[in-house]
Amino acid sequence: MAGIHDLTALELASAVRARDLSPVEIAEHYLARADEVGAYVTVTADLALEQARRLENEDPGDRPLFGVPVPVKDLNFVKGVPIRFGSATYEGFTAPVDDSIVTRLREAGTVMTGKTNSPEFGLPCYTEPTVAPPARTPWDVSRSAGGSSGGAAAAVAAGLAPLAQGSDGAGSIRIPAAACGLFGIKPSRGRVSFAPMIPDLAGLSANGPLARNVADAAALLDVLAHHQPGDLYWTPDSEPFSRYVGRDPGPLRIARYRDPVVDGAELHPEVVAAYEKTSTLLERLGHEVVDIDNPYGADVVPLFERMWFSFACMHPVAPEKEHLLRPVTAWLRERGFATPAPDFLKAWSALQLTTRFALLVTNEFDAVLTPTVTGLTPEIGWFEDVDDPAETFERMKRFAPFAAAYNLSGQPAVNLPVHWTPEGLPVGVMLAGRWAEEATLVMLSAQVEAELGGFWGERRPAGW
Repeated sequence: MAGIHDLTALELASAVRARDLSPVEIAEHYLARADEVGAYVTVTADLALEQARRLENEDPGDRPLFGVPVPVKDLNFVKGVPIRFGSATYEGFTAPVDDSIVTRLREAGTVMTGKTNSPEFGLPCYTEPTVAPPARTPWDVSRSAGGSSGGAAAAVAAGLAPLAQGSDGAGSIRIPAAACGLFGIKPSRGRVSFAPMIPDLAGLSANGPLARNVADAAALLDVLAHHQPGDLYWTPDSEPFSRYVGRDPGPLRIARYRDPVVDGAELHPEVVAAYEKTSTLLERLGHEVVDIDNPYGADVVPLFERMWFSFACMHPVAPEKEHLLRPVTAWLRERGFATPAPDFLKAWSALQLTTRFALLVTNEFDAVLTPTVTGLTPEIGWFEDVDDPAETFERMKRFAPFAAAYNLSGQPAVNLPVHWTPEGLPVGVMLAGRWAEEATLVMLSAQVEAELGGFWGERRPAGW
């Protein structure tokens, strides 16, 4: 048998069912692996082994991920476990309850090995908090794992977890998936509840999976997908997404565009190569690929900024601890607190109107292809190697101008790790689908994965 961390999540669960491996063996193996990429902010060894021992006396039943370790991002509540939200201002705070996704993961028979690294309040597109080492892509540990689910992506890409839960408010699953060579899904708005503590408000953020292959990600999405009373947004229930892996999606109409809405954003040649390579591959698979203009104009950028500034203020911070905030966080919050409520509502309203018109364009297609980010993932420290946090924010905008559109629209979107540079760095592309049609993206992504020989799940970084 291959090494434990060489197996996919579904292969691990199959080995547990066949009694070739036990949940305790699997948990111990992952807990013993060295974290050299800043993946975890808290390792919950005692809790993981307690859960694993309990599972040894349970019937797996129809639980496809039974016995599989799944770490949880440090923006999500796990009762009795410290939660820092990536911030020194929350040092010593312990979660009083479980998020409903944590309950779902536990009921599915998964094992929580720890809390994965996140930037402060999940705001930046890189993961370099004060409370933990920076999250690094294992393909080049001098470079960022992206954010805000950077720790989750680093854990999976480095073989410290078979798959992981992440969350995405402006690209925070797809950006680190691109940086780390993974498949990641941002589900549709309303697919996964944030109950009981985290508000869904504008519905920008979504919990979702990061994995080395489509089948594992679909299996985890099946676990995460649920509704709770009080949710503001609900998608229709779906047939399990795992059943769509390997299905023929039939000939699809796929739009594509690569013009960013942010001034000064330029595409790296390897990003263009990945985009063109994927377009050619999709046509070879029998799909129609159509060029369109970006359905969002530059006028959305200041509107989205206004909302982002305001949402940066959601986490309460005691006045005596404000000096502990990262410079970019303090800068964002200063602007958020200076935004009057009517201005926030006007921005939100204008963005909804813009989205309605954009959907008139994209809903004519089964999927939309764009780059995930504009360049190769930067070196650690690059975003903050400036004199002014305002320039950090500008660098973030120029690096990731594509992803947030699908948080605004609520459409599902995925990162496909289709390309590697000659130096061995992964480059992703993004596919978005119609709202509540994750199934189409799963079928299409699995088809692309198969056409490429499943190579992205078989590649291993140095130190694996």
